[in-house]
Amino acid sequence: MVLKAKNGGSKKSDAIEERWEKGFMIKDLFMAGIIALKDYIATHVLTCLVPAFLLAGAMVTFINREAILYHLGEKANKIKSFSLAGVSSFLVAACSCTVIPVSSGLYYSGAGIGVAFIILWVAPASNILALVYTGSILGSGMVISRIVAALLMAFIVGWVMSFAFRGERAEIVNPVGEKPKKNIISKQDLILMLLILLSLLLPNYLVRGGAYGYKVLVWASVTLVMVVYAVKILPKEKIKSWLRETWWFVRIIFPLLLAGVFIVGIIGKILPEDWIKSWLGGNGVLASFLATMIGAISYFATMTEAPFVDTLMKLGMGKGPALALLLTGPGLSLPNWLAIAKVFGAKKSIVYVFTIIVLGTIVGWFFGNFIF
Repeated sequence: MVLKAKNGGSKKSDAIEERWEKGFMIKDLFMAGIIALKDYIATHVLTCLVPAFLLAGAMVTFINREAILYHLGEKANKIKSFSLAGVSSFLVAACSCTVIPVSSGLYYSGAGIGVAFIILWVAPASNILALVYTGSILGSGMVISRIVAALLMAFIVGWVMSFAFRGERAEIVNPVGEKPKKNIISKQDLILMLLILLSLLLPNYLVRGGAYGYKVLVWASVTLVMVVYAVKILPKEKIKSWLRETWWFVRIIFPLLLAGVFIVGIIGKILPEDWIKSWLGGNGVLASFLATMIGAISYFATMTEAPFVDTLMKLGMGKGPALALLLTGPGLSLPNWLAIAKVFGAKKSIVYVFTIIVLGTIVGWFFGNFIF
């Protein structure tokens, strides 16, 4: 009888212990999401998202829509408009989430769907800042491959999106050859947009190390100049219109970014590191696909992908999968999927993400076996 009581007590104790372990596991996962969210808010909102949202609102408010339609609209020459979008995107140092307001701002100003998604891809996947940093860690060969692969993928993405959603915006397309009556943007509005762009770029270009507070200081200095300029030069109604457009982007995109970052933090806690190391060796299709999927789901701020990939390569990761991860890591993320679906629509998000995953896998396999 005593033994039976002891055994019963032991089972009850084990059940209680199991519940405690499950409780701690759930708590750990929740805290992983909170930590990811905390890090994201602490290091991205002021110096990345705030200027990105302001820039998006400014694009819709200040850019002459007729000029955008003429140069970058659906009826514009695809080679010319895609090339312009691809090359200019190298100058925008933005992560997969920060670039969404910029791309969507241009899209709602009248740019074609192909152009918008080229910017959405190239700016985070292969901007100058990330390229310079990649070169310092992984060498010039990886940088050149990243540039070539990003541009090839960009043109294919542009054509796929333009073909898949052709005719969707026919009601706003300018007739071919009809030149805009006004310049693309006035001088005073251009100066304001350049100041906003500087507040987005300079914190990353000027401050590459040290405390994050230095980035905030650079951002605050440029933003102060921008605010003073706007108040003194622009009419109040124009400023109000700009802020209304900015708030629209914030209201639509920001909550989804936070939710996505939280989920990614949980996924990062669950995903076993040993599994990543063992399955990413070599340059096979499967390894490239897995690297692409890891990059497509996880969130990487611009430049953080280079040291991560360098670590994995030292552990035996193949160069092809490394390139795939370098591209899709900063170029896509789960928060990015959700925000694109909200801003551009679920169908566009699905087509875009599927296209990038297929292209990332092919690029990783091809470069790994025939280029490196």
